[in-house]
Amino acid sequence: MTDETDKEAILYACAIDGDGHGRLLNGDAVSQTLRDDTLAWVHLDAHAAETRPWLEREITYLDSLIIDALLAEETRPRLLEFGDGALLILRGVNLNENADPEDMVSVRLWVDAHRIISVQRRSLKAVKDIQDHLAAGRGPKNAGDFVAMLAMRLFERMEPTFSTLDEQLDDMEELVMESPDTKERSPITAVRKKAILFRRYIMPQRDAIAQLRTSGFAWLDQTHKRHLQESLDRVIRYVEDLDAIRDRAQIVKDELATALSDRMNRNLYVLSVIAAIFLPLGFLTGLLGINVGGIPGADNTEAFWIFTAMLTALVSAQIALFKMLRWF
Repeated sequence: MTDETDKEAILYACAIDGDGHGRLLNGDAVSQTLRDDTLAWVHLDAHAAETRPWLEREITYLDSLIIDALLAEETRPRLLEFGDGALLILRGVNLNENADPEDMVSVRLWVDAHRIISVQRRSLKAVKDIQDHLAAGRGPKNAGDFVAMLAMRLFERMEPTFSTLDEQLDDMEELVMESPDTKERSPITAVRKKAILFRRYIMPQRDAIAQLRTSGFAWLDQTHKRHLQESLDRVIRYVEDLDAIRDRAQIVKDELATALSDRMNRNLYVLSVIAAIFLPLGFLTGLLGINVGGIPGADNTEAFWIFTAMLTALVSAQIALFKMLRWF
């Protein structure tokens, strides 16, 4: 494989020297550093045709199962232990331009004491954060630092998205209480759907971090595990928040349906009362309007006003009766 094809597969490569800095690698230096005891991080593009051949050539001890998992189109967060190395798959919110946050982006990692191989299909802000930290001298110093920092950045970047989702639901709940409207159904359903989609990947991510925290890898010390515990606590809270958002959205939707049903029932009730008032009037006017002889008052010029007065008295009596019966 030529240096040019390597460049298509490798998005970023650096040597982590243990002081928080990352020394950028190019060309043969990548392969040489991977063979040394120096910790190397190589970030690959899963879409590049050269990525699989590069992995098979440079990381010869990787099982084909691991390579398949690193390059798979669809993945779920999980941790698989292979000796003193780990296949770790995590997901972060999609913060790319014109993207839906719930369309979560995966990062696939092979981590051991001397090598970190990460693979992406779409860019992930948390990975860029680590690159920026390494450039500024505030990056990870070893493999355990890298994993702990990546988990922390992934979960920290989730919080604004989940807070926004919760605030949107608060606004919808207030609207439903003040002025229920059928147009609120779609936004409420959208919020609940987002919560379900987020939870779909956050739940197994919680399990992966919990498994990693209790693992016996030599490159994970107690400090790293404490940081992972903080990330685990954070992701557990996210799961609880998403459960609450999902349940609240269903409750708000039920409240909206109840409010709209009550409004319809009130409208139907008013129409029924009006129909009850005008039913006898329609009967009387229809009876006197038949085209036969002998209609009372047909020759009396005052008959119309007398009949109108009688109808008015009848309506008044009906209204008084309905009020007494508390029908309205």
